[in-house]
Amino acid sequence: MYTLDKLVDIINAEIQNRSKSLKKRNPPNLYTPVNYSLGIGGKRLRPVLVLLSNNLFTDDIKNAIPAAIAVEVFHNFTLLHDDIMDKADVRRNKSTVHKKFDENSAILSGDAMAFLSYQYLMEVDLPQISEVIRLFSKTAIEVCEGQQFDMDFENRLDVTESEYLEMIRLKTAVLLACSLKAGALIANANIDVANQLYDFGINLGLAFQLQDDLLDTFGDQKTFGKRIGGDIISNKKTYLLIKALENSSGETRIELLNWLDKKDFVSEDKIRAVKAIYSQLQIEELTQQKIDFYFQKSTQLLREISLPDNKKSTLLALSNRMLKREN
Repeated sequence: MYTLDKLVDIINAEIQNRSKSLKKRNPPNLYTPVNYSLGIGGKRLRPVLVLLSNNLFTDDIKNAIPAAIAVEVFHNFTLLHDDIMDKADVRRNKSTVHKKFDENSAILSGDAMAFLSYQYLMEVDLPQISEVIRLFSKTAIEVCEGQQFDMDFENRLDVTESEYLEMIRLKTAVLLACSLKAGALIANANIDVANQLYDFGINLGLAFQLQDDLLDTFGDQKTFGKRIGGDIISNKKTYLLIKALENSSGETRIELLNWLDKKDFVSEDKIRAVKAIYSQLQIEELTQQKIDFYFQKSTQLLREISLPDNKKSTLLALSNRMLKREN
């Protein structure tokens, strides 16, 4: 089995190789933002999951590398467009693409990345690639559906917990699950095991996105890579806000609704006030409980997969790293 660090090295080396090729393509103004997006780093979680899943069934992971790159390019394409919609200025402690260049460049380069991802995926010259492409296409549509739900929620105060969880399943969890299943399919693994890995990825993805929401409010920008409090400023319907609206009453609810209704405010004042309300309502603790629920569910699903424990240990280690667990 490859170590996690080795898999990250393989992905980064392959991205560098792809970037060299893209730099030779014309027009440069289309591909420069693509290279910028891929070059500002990131955890490379999704491509690592492709290779790690593949490595569960074979020692030769070279057939999975193009699929891993395809997943990473597609993920970065979604970030380019998400950052425009969210009016985000910072991604991975760097200027977002639409700030570094402009919105039109970010839109068009993002479109190119979506199609490049399919080009890279088609490099997998195996009979089972058609099944992988079907999975990838289904996932791509679901990610867009999740983003639309997220946008629809912007104008609602009655978003339910179940609606939110379905939104993040589509927007975040399905791509993690797709990465795991794709790696298994490329290794020609048993379909039942591939589906078990998919279910594991869904629950891990739900825990991961819930934690992302939590860190957006209670994290540290240096380690989080994005501005803290961005969700509060934009009234994003996160799990935290949904639970606060659900659990607040009296003056606390009136204050929260006033902040949600304000059009003219000092960002730091709003962040400070809403965080105080969250603390009063123990929202951080409630969110952590939900994270723990899905994380424990994911580890239980992993235990049920009929593979040797020593093979699954690396996948468990990555899960712990994603959720910032110590063991």
